[in-house]
Amino acid sequence: MRRWHTFPVSNQPKSRVSRRIAAIAESATLAVDAKAKALKAAGKPVIGFGAGEPDFPTPDYIVDAAIAAAKNVANHRYTPSPGLPELRDAIVAKTKRDSGYEITADQVLVTNGGKQAVYQSFATILDPDDEVILPSPYWTTYPEAIKLAGGVSVEVFADESQNYLVSVEQLEKALTPKTKALLFCSPSNPTGSVYSPEQVKAIGEWALKNNLWVITDEIYEHLLYDGATAPSICVVVPGLADRTIVINGVAKTYAMTGWRVGWMIGPKDVIKAATNLQSHLSSNVSNVSQRAAIAAVSGDLSAVHKMGEAFNRRRKLIVGLLNEIPGISCPTPTGAFYVYPSVKGVLGKSIRGKVAKTSAELATLILEEAEVAAVPGEAFGPSGYLRFSYATSDADIVEGIARVKKLLSEAV
Repeated sequence: MRRWHTFPVSNQPKSRVSRRIAAIAESATLAVDAKAKALKAAGKPVIGFGAGEPDFPTPDYIVDAAIAAAKNVANHRYTPSPGLPELRDAIVAKTKRDSGYEITADQVLVTNGGKQAVYQSFATILDPDDEVILPSPYWTTYPEAIKLAGGVSVEVFADESQNYLVSVEQLEKALTPKTKALLFCSPSNPTGSVYSPEQVKAIGEWALKNNLWVITDEIYEHLLYDGATAPSICVVVPGLADRTIVINGVAKTYAMTGWRVGWMIGPKDVIKAATNLQSHLSSNVSNVSQRAAIAAVSGDLSAVHKMGEAFNRRRKLIVGLLNEIPGISCPTPTGAFYVYPSVKGVLGKSIRGKVAKTSAELATLILEEAEVAAVPGEAFGPSGYLRFSYATSDADIVEGIARVKKLLSEAV
């Protein structure tokens, strides 16, 4: 006789959102930018320093290539998931030209922006509970991508006294039997700090000795100042090439954040696996954007250098203005388009009857009282800092920092 088993039925409603997705935090930088834009739309004279986005238009020759591509019916169809062959070949040539790193087209996967490349890199190499050493301050997306891929971030913090650059000794202390990879970003978002060639070599040799993967984000490679250089870790330590994934894209260099073209460079087997993932995730990047990217990476860098001159001028301007504010200490960055001042000298003081004990509270206070938007340090690691993007006009820098100075000068 068959026996039927009954099981208790729970009356508790099931979660509408999976635990995996519910655990992911919103992008703090995009949230600050959205709030600033919403206030502007409501008529508030908000000055935003939140988004990491060049304020220049995409160069005309790139836009012209996109217009021509949009009129070609061939670009109205799917492309191979790894990207247009012409773009992959162009990335091979660009990588050799700019980095001295020699690769082949089957080591390249074109992605929908750098963020997709970051996620797919971790998703491809990490198993559940694998640890990734994450130098801090870090770009806000890194820990969320690691978490979504099943990994665990192990943060290693370097403060302003180290120019926000971690040492090999710090990395060694974070190493465990579960360590699978190291995230490396130079020039850095959010700090603008750049590792010297000697530091890159030391960190690369340490990673090689410990048989680690390196995910290296080179998206800001052309935004360098004061003679700084940012050599690719695979070039400095060639033995790492078989265990390194390079992240790059056109967004920052060519003022193409909205075009959504990035790429991964890595060992052939890893790129093939990541391509399989992308074939189910998003198929391929927009053909028109890919054609625009071909024009970008194949052209000369004169437009890039012109934008760099403006960024350099703004960098000097904002650093000087911030360092005039009591309680703020702003190191001079040598890359990207961010400054990352310490605001610890202001925290805990009364400002217009309000006391900000954290940089998150201070950022809210500055937005409400001075109508200036900056991203708090909590988005990138420990509290005590603010990130200002100087990818905005000189006039906005002068006016925005003047407002901050006026407000914080009232601190008692």
